[in-house]
Amino acid sequence: MTDTAGQLLGLSDADVAQRVADGRTNAYTDATSRSAWSIIRANVFTLFNGIIVACFAVLLILGRWQDALFGLSAIANTIIGSVQEFRAKAALDKLALLHAPTARVMRGGELREVTTAEVVLDDILVLRAGDQIAADGAVLDTARLQADESMLTGESDAVDKLPDDEVLSGSIVVGGEGVVRVTRVGADSFANKLASEAKRFSLVASELRRSVDKVLKFQAWIIGPVALLVLNAQMFVFGGWQQAIESGDWRQAAVNAIAAVIAMIPLGLVLMTSIAFAVGAVKLAARQVLVQELPAVEGLARVDVICLDKTGTLTEGEIVFDEAHPVTEAAPEGWNDVLAWYGAEPDANATARCLTAAYVVDGALDPAGRIPFSSARKWSAVSFESDARGTWVLGGPEMVFKGADHATLRAQSAQLAASGRRTLVLGYAPSPLSAAEIEEETLPQNVVPVTLLTFRESVRSDALETLGYFASQGVAVKIISGDNPQTVAAIAREVGLDAETGFDARELPENEDALAAALEEHTVFGRVTPTQKKAIVQALKSKGHTVAMTGDGVNDALAIKEADIGIAMESGSAATKAVARIVLLDGKFEHLPGVVAEGRQVIANIERVSMLFLTKTSYATVLAIVFGLSIMQFPFLPRQLSVIDGLTIGIPAFFLALMPNMRRYIPGFLRRSLSFAIPAGIIVGLVLWWYAWAATGADIEQDELRTGSTLILTIVGLWVLVVLSRPIDGWKIVIIGAMMIGLILVYAVPIARQFLGLVDPSLTVTVLVIGFSVLAIAGIEVVRFIHRRYVRRLGGTGDY
Repeated sequence: MTDTAGQLLGLSDADVAQRVADGRTNAYTDATSRSAWSIIRANVFTLFNGIIVACFAVLLILGRWQDALFGLSAIANTIIGSVQEFRAKAALDKLALLHAPTARVMRGGELREVTTAEVVLDDILVLRAGDQIAADGAVLDTARLQADESMLTGESDAVDKLPDDEVLSGSIVVGGEGVVRVTRVGADSFANKLASEAKRFSLVASELRRSVDKVLKFQAWIIGPVALLVLNAQMFVFGGWQQAIESGDWRQAAVNAIAAVIAMIPLGLVLMTSIAFAVGAVKLAARQVLVQELPAVEGLARVDVICLDKTGTLTEGEIVFDEAHPVTEAAPEGWNDVLAWYGAEPDANATARCLTAAYVVDGALDPAGRIPFSSARKWSAVSFESDARGTWVLGGPEMVFKGADHATLRAQSAQLAASGRRTLVLGYAPSPLSAAEIEEETLPQNVVPVTLLTFRESVRSDALETLGYFASQGVAVKIISGDNPQTVAAIAREVGLDAETGFDARELPENEDALAAALEEHTVFGRVTPTQKKAIVQALKSKGHTVAMTGDGVNDALAIKEADIGIAMESGSAATKAVARIVLLDGKFEHLPGVVAEGRQVIANIERVSMLFLTKTSYATVLAIVFGLSIMQFPFLPRQLSVIDGLTIGIPAFFLALMPNMRRYIPGFLRRSLSFAIPAGIIVGLVLWWYAWAATGADIEQDELRTGSTLILTIVGLWVLVVLSRPIDGWKIVIIGAMMIGLILVYAVPIARQFLGLVDPSLTVTVLVIGFSVLAIAGIEVVRFIHRRYVRRLGGTGDY
């Protein structure tokens, strides 16, 4: 692993091949999407699917295969849901594979870049600032290596790493560089043992999922007792348990009970939620947006504050050296060579690297001591003993020269920054860095300014339009950057933000409430440290905001992890992309409005169709209870309910869930949905019971009574669809029209009527159907009117 001179060579190709053959690699099943088994389990092995299978089997045993139609519908739901999620999984996994994180390893004396899965035991990792450590290891050599392990250990401070110290996979290199020998890989590594941190697919806070789960849990609790109540009532309708069993009428009683139970299950609501998430993720993938967790699509709709880093979001991210502005007539010898060294060093950041265009390395400079750049300090230092003798400091002017005697320098820097240029200063001290200064990372004594350096960034052509979109949608924008506040403010003004001046983050309070107040008052913040970025996100969340954070640098990683929705650029550091919920693969800021719009479409449409499904669940529950308590024969066959559900709810809901919808998100999805569904369901259920009671009193035969019930529920179901689809235009007209035609054909085509057990209604039943349908429609219109007023009072638009 080392040559005769003691240089690290790393593993040979043969060593690597042997370890791969032995399975000692860093490969770990940690997909960016759900596993195939979890998708199948979620769509197939559920409580309600179990109930449906049991009811399906009973009907087949009874020879009533016609009434088992709901089983085919359930199978179709399961297949559609699974296929859509598998499509999403395939799209996300493909993108994730194309953009998999990499690691630098030393093999055979060569520095190579491999995927993290290709790292093997005993590999030599070469770490630099911005890397996410691929595997656990022991430090062999370090140049002020600092690792942030907060995502693994909870320790908020960066940890200095010395030779023989352990580094943990998943932690982030925030400063310096180092060489590490891998000691644990794959499932044995520290991060992969922490399930909560290792799982890339996890359920982000999802109001949709949480609300649907509440409904399912409630139905699961009541469906058993209600099923027994209905079965008991149907048996008594046929003369009691003994007589029903002896006469064989228990078969019809069982069919009636199954009809009541199946109608209570809101299976389509689960399906629509899964499909909306999956389709949203696939559509975003086509736009080069990788959604690492499907429910993040919904989370986008809830965002009301978006925090942006200037570089890579407002600007192109390509920094160009502008000009040197000497501040002394007698510049120390070699300052040009020092700038060339800064630009050429291996771990130079983007700003330093662009110095190479103006300052070319002319002979190698060998540092005698150095303090690497830190996002918290905003400066770095290096000492040379031969050429360019002395110590050189490169950093933010207001961070390096804070004293009152440098006010003129800072004023000159501020003037340059106000024009939108990034400003650094090169300082010089004649004495070399001492061991104490290096250890404590303190500025050397007697540093004097040599020259101010300015850099330009191109403002993104899409930034103005994008920020205008956020403003129109009520999403507040906060610019938080490590650059000079006035530089950031100048660029913010250029893209249309009202930012007369930038706020210096060094003056931000530490108290969370005071910090939140400052954030409400100001828009642009400069000289923000990584810790402050995280604190800013926490302060905004403490005030009830749903926060999105975008960024690309390692200094953004902590804030992106803390945000409700973290958005990283593909050009960003591996650490930042690893903790983000969403990655913009082509780095285009212009995708963000589309990302937010997709989230809003998902949650707005699911809320609309949820009222359809929950109304059906409500009236089905009311029907089961009132017919159970009143000991009346249930007025539907399972096949009749299956067709009505499909044409008034299931099929139209599928299309409505995928239609464009730009309505803003407002919390309280379940409360709003139930505030319509429960009263509407009660009205429909009681009207059907009243009709059945009236028809029974008029001595209407059971087949004709069921025909009338089916007609009423068809008419009222279509009306609920119309009410919840308003305003009716475009494709909604086509969808509703197609459903109406389908229902007319069901009643008009003889084979369909015979299959469904429908007969021609008498004049009495026709009058009852018309009267009770009008009564139910009037009741639904009143409920909808009150519901819209209620939604407006909650802060909505009423377009729900």
